[in-house]
Amino acid sequence: MASSSSSPLPPAMKSGEYRNWAELPPELTSSILLRLGAIEILLNAQRVCRSWRRVCKDPSMWRKIDIKIPRKFEDLFHDLEAVCRRAIDLSQGGLLEINIEQLANTSLLNYIADRSSNLRRLGLVYGGPVINSGVVEAVMKLPLLEELEITYIRGQVLKVVGQSCPNLRTLKLNCMGAFKCCDKVALAIAETMPGLRHLRLYRNGLSDMGLNAILEGCPHLEHLELHKCLNINVVGDMGK
Repeated sequence: MASSSSSPLPPAMKSGEYRNWAELPPELTSSILLRLGAIEILLNAQRVCRSWRRVCKDPSMWRKIDIKIPRKFEDLFHDLEAVCRRAIDLSQGGLLEINIEQLANTSLLNYIADRSSNLRRLGLVYGGPVINSGVVEAVMKLPLLEELEITYIRGQVLKVVGQSCPNLRTLKLNCMGAFKCCDKVALAIAETMPGLRHLRLYRNGLSDMGLNAILEGCPHLEHLELHKCLNINVVGDMGK
């Protein structure tokens, strides 16, 4: 009796036969490529073949853009802003979510806002204090924004965000010790973001007073995360 290891291979797996990835249906190719970041797609994947390039240019591929800088691309840091702008152009105004790591500056934020008026989520990680003015200019053009994740922001800037984005439902704020993110930030949230459902504060210096203001000013809050907010003493009624 022949062993199981000697059974014939399926036709597609016979020795010497290979699948032609260029002949995959466009929707399947798109599903595969969407698992890559924007940088990998624009610097590598779209150069594989003509069929992949066609898929990569489809605006539906660019409803969500994630710009993270892989270590192998760190030497190209100064060129990656152009890659980000290219991705935004490819969305043809259909961009709904964008996450940017380290590249954010006022010029780029304005470029996004001017071409993505339907944007729902904006994530700015490690952008630094310099982007505060850029955030002000950008959010005033993004009235449909529902979620903002940002590192470093001043209280007065946060007020502009709340006033300009009435649909804001999620705010994730990481102070990282750059500013004394204290009760001024908490009061800005309480005064201008009554529709918040989810709030995450990291390394924020707010006190019990600031926390009380948020709880009173954001009656629809469902999820509150406080990480390394060391000036809060959650006891008694506030603990409940």
